[in-house]
Amino acid sequence: MNWAYCTNGFAGHRLPEALAVLADLGYTGAAITLDHGHLDPCSPGLAGEVSRIAGICARLGLGVVVETGGRYTLDPLRKHHPTLISEDAGRRAEFLITAMRVAADLGAPVVHLWSGVQPGGMPEAEAYTRLARQCARLLDEADRAGVTLGFEPEPGMLVADLDGYERLRGMLGGHPRFGLTLDIGHCHCVEREDLDTCVRRALPYTVHVQIEDMRRGVHEHLEFGEGEIDFAPVLSALRGYPGPVAVELARHSHAAPQVARRSIEFLRRAHERAGTGVAGLGRPAGRG
Repeated sequence: MNWAYCTNGFAGHRLPEALAVLADLGYTGAAITLDHGHLDPCSPGLAGEVSRIAGICARLGLGVVVETGGRYTLDPLRKHHPTLISEDAGRRAEFLITAMRVAADLGAPVVHLWSGVQPGGMPEAEAYTRLARQCARLLDEADRAGVTLGFEPEPGMLVADLDGYERLRGMLGGHPRFGLTLDIGHCHCVEREDLDTCVRRALPYTVHVQIEDMRRGVHEHLEFGEGEIDFAPVLSALRGYPGPVAVELARHSHAAPQVARRSIEFLRRAHERAGTGVAGLGRPAGRG
């Protein structure tokens, strides 16, 4: 399994330092979130920094995915604003085009994105139409850049679950570059089906996986063992998926190296159980 870690969980580290820590712990991938501290998309020196990070990742043997979920990347007052269904959706689209160009220069095959919250007073059908229009534009750029979009259903947003993703994918004609970012915790949080069924349903579209623990109906990313998920069946269902499985714990930067170590140790144990068919074991060791 290709274990990766989202750099939004290393907000207190310089990006080269975070990458070095992850490689030293045994991670083989990094999901780099473009934001103020890590590959700032608004920096005039972005191209040079991207080239430097590409070299570091190559030396460390880290594969890369580009994530775009920074909370205040485009607006210092409104989290995740603007979105692809806002009146000023063009700003989000331009940011995502920048992300695709960064990904191409990093050698990253996937750029992650999401819908945003349905604007108040806007009918759902209109919101989906707006979103599909913007995604079609982005897919044209993805073709030019040679990258794939990994669209993430996000609890509380317009596209919150696999039904919503499949609806949007259908509106885009099943475009081959419109893939899925499958977040394991989100599935446990909102989907009706059990987790391994969700994974098998999603696998044909999946180009990027995010993983963390969670409780049903509560959108809070938790360290492994602090939620309700039995990960051995999930990892067993992921067999055949060749891409990164990236730990996403954005609110754990205060103890990033320790959390990253505990996470990969937990996942390795769960993966071993998946191979032996043993489930329901392996709560992580004490936090110490």
